Amino acid sequence: MKKMFFVLMSATALFGCYNDKADQLYPVSTTTPCDTANVSYSGTIKPIFDAMCNTSGCHDAAGVGGGYNLSTHAGTMIAVTNGRLSGSINHLSGYNAMPKGLPKLSECEISKIDAWARQGALDN
Repeated sequence: MKKMFFVLMSATALFGCYNDKADQLYPVSTTTPCDTANVSYSGTIKPIFDAMCNTSGCHDAAGVGGGYNLSTHAGTMIAVTNGRLSGSINHLSGYNAMPKGLPKLSECEISKIDAWARQGALDN
């Protein structure tokens, strides 16, 4: 009887209990949400273009690649107005995928640019 009790208790202990790690079962997202509500040309869009598009020989005042100078708001507006900017950064069929020779912009950067354009592409 004692032996049977010991076997049952051992089986219960081995198979009835487990130790979950909450951080593995319910991971906390480490990504920050993409804020597309508060985008501005000077604070959001121009820094992206300065880092990715306005490099020497590309879409700066010296290069004006494809006829687009993305180093100024006025130059950027040409690409926004004709839809080339959104088509290119979203790698849509029929558009030149940009930035050329580099990986696609992050989804957040693209969302910010598209939101800015939808919000009127203000020079703010």
